Amino acid sequence: MIASRPPTPLHQYSRTKRFGLALLVCLGATVIAAILHGRVDAANLAMIYLLAVLLVAANLGRDAAIVAVVVCVGSFDFLFVPPRLSLVINDFQYMITLVVMLVTAVVIAQLAAGLREHARDAEQREANTHALYDLTRKLAGTLTWDAVQTHVTAYLEGQLRMRSQLLRVEASGELEETPASAPILIDRHLARVALDSREIVRNDKDRGTGYATVYLPLWAESATFGVLALRLGEHPQEGGATDEALTLAQTVASIVSVVLDRVRLSDAAQTAAVETQTERLRGSILSALSHDVRTPLTAMVGLADSLFLVKPALPADALDTAQALREQADRLAGLVSNLLEMARLKAGAVRLRLEWQPVEEVIGSSLKLMGAALARHSVKLSIDPGLPLLNIDAVLIERVLCNLLDNAAKYSPDGSVIDLSVRRLEHAVEVTVADRGAGFQSENSADLFGMFVRGSSKSTAFGAGLGLSICKTIIDAHGGTIVAEDREDGGARVRFAIALGDPPTIEEEVA
Repeated sequence: MIASRPPTPLHQYSRTKRFGLALLVCLGATVIAAILHGRVDAANLAMIYLLAVLLVAANLGRDAAIVAVVVCVGSFDFLFVPPRLSLVINDFQYMITLVVMLVTAVVIAQLAAGLREHARDAEQREANTHALYDLTRKLAGTLTWDAVQTHVTAYLEGQLRMRSQLLRVEASGELEETPASAPILIDRHLARVALDSREIVRNDKDRGTGYATVYLPLWAESATFGVLALRLGEHPQEGGATDEALTLAQTVASIVSVVLDRVRLSDAAQTAAVETQTERLRGSILSALSHDVRTPLTAMVGLADSLFLVKPALPADALDTAQALREQADRLAGLVSNLLEMARLKAGAVRLRLEWQPVEEVIGSSLKLMGAALARHSVKLSIDPGLPLLNIDAVLIERVLCNLLDNAAKYSPDGSVIDLSVRRLEHAVEVTVADRGAGFQSENSADLFGMFVRGSSKSTAFGAGLGLSICKTIIDAHGGTIVAEDREDGGARVRFAIALGDPPTIEEEVA
């Protein structure tokens, strides 16, 4: 029986005490009947005994009521049915009276006891509902696993007399126990079975210890959180193992699953909000710094150029210094441009100006722009014939190619070959830039597209790790894909693909 509320005083007595109380009630009824004997007829005396049976059944339960029936019928026959002080019945009329009394008493006892049990069950269900509501209210404001464990443990022990243990799925996929006030012996294999199958698993092999264990999976449609393990007593006094108790435990598991799913979504939303604010702050800082740095850089480039125009000409050493100053200023200018570009892309300030463009022209303009950077390398160009037009922002795609070619030039040795190929796939056009440098040397290629991430930690080339991040942002805006990887024969390779569309048809002019 579920301990939904403290039992009534009479119900807490043992069976022996309840039988004793039933006998006392029967004795009281006999005393009253003896006082009224001779003043009322036998039928009214029988009513006194029936009232006693009703009182016993309503307050002491079904078994005590049966005892009262036997005692009351026997007492009535022995004391008040002629011949008195004998169980012998000479008058058939009294025989009928005793039989009717016996049947009536039994029916009354059954009905009264049944009503009492139904009333007690109704009270228990009401108390269980109230307690379940209280648990739900407490869990509604819960944000951590430890708090969930605390509330669930208190409910299961106090309301259902079950010991419990929450098992949480860690990032590694393993089940780990959370702190609990009443830990129990866990079969991790069965817990894993319940978790993987999302089905209830019961272990009845521990009957020698006096209890069994049930494993209830905690899951939602989009995630699996863990397992709720319950210790069920083999005997009613040792724990709640009734069907109703198990049903309530399953309800608790469902509520906990909903709460944990809410906690997960809340954490995800909070993390996303923090990341959004971080990106906005980073973009604002980058934009401000870039604007502040661009002006002095422009002045540095101008001053470096002016040194070559000084009359009379400066010594060779001074001109070499001026040239080095100009090169470093150009590198810083490129870095600032990347910072500004990334700030605008992350802020969503750059809108695509899509036009149907031949990819060959974009390739050619990119190579022309990167002529100085590629001066110490040879470029091997391979383009499939008959490529269709692509619906792209030519300026931004050109920026992608320039960044990839610049990276290939910086991270590969002088005199090495840079491969630039364009080929048509089934539903896209793929552009590949490959070099023969040290490669990315990264276990996770996806990390290479993060801001301020550099492929090779051993490289001494100048850069801030923004080029690939800018490329990915632009390609993503075009709905394409981009992949960075190491070549099998050494070096790095970056591939991006842009989906084919339905370019407009060009009608030939009629002469």
